[in-house]
Amino acid sequence: MPCILHIETSTAVCSVAVSEGGQAIFSREEFKGPSHAVSLGVFVDEALSFVDSHAIVLDAVAVSCGPGSYTGLRIGVSMAKGVCYGRSIPLIGIPTLEILSVPVLLYHELPEDALICPMIDARRMEVYAAVYDRSLQMKRKTSADIVDENSYMEFLNEHPVYFFGDGAAKCRGKITHPNAHFIEEISPLARLMSPLAEKAFAKDDFKDVAYFEPFYLKEFVVSKPKKLL
Repeated sequence: MPCILHIETSTAVCSVAVSEGGQAIFSREEFKGPSHAVSLGVFVDEALSFVDSHAIVLDAVAVSCGPGSYTGLRIGVSMAKGVCYGRSIPLIGIPTLEILSVPVLLYHELPEDALICPMIDARRMEVYAAVYDRSLQMKRKTSADIVDENSYMEFLNEHPVYFFGDGAAKCRGKITHPNAHFIEEISPLARLMSPLAEKAFAKDDFKDVAYFEPFYLKEFVVSKPKKLL
């Protein structure tokens, strides 16, 4: 099984982890605010020192590739590229909303027909969001949504939908459908990236280190609220 360095900087949380054989063998996390420029370099240095001191061969770097904070993503991807260049190893890009979904799918009991909607805070009542089923198959692609009482109605009328992430809290007062459920304290973390990164590694799903860029706001079309007839 591969040894992978994971970097996650898409939100206010900065985290780094190393996984081997599907298990996190090193992890550092900072929850106190957007201090990526200070914390990330320290965390990555510690992770690489850990790998080298245990004579472990690093096989790849996985980085959260958005959507999320413009500055955070730039810092994270730049660091990931630097490690890839320095060690001549491949780069894996993992969508942030998929990373955010991992703890919900692993550690929460969900009905068979449940859908999940990870949300990252944007501005005012706008969030970056996507809709997945329990096998992480996309039911609605990622977009920037302006949330009101009619948002996600086409899914809520048919399924229980679980909302989570730092964008979900501000939507609780707007999304009041009986099928809407909210899960608190879910953050995208590097130590949760290994299932997705190892799947990509097995498929040789690597990014071009020279040209890879994260997904910024400009990649998404704002989805305006639908009016009920």
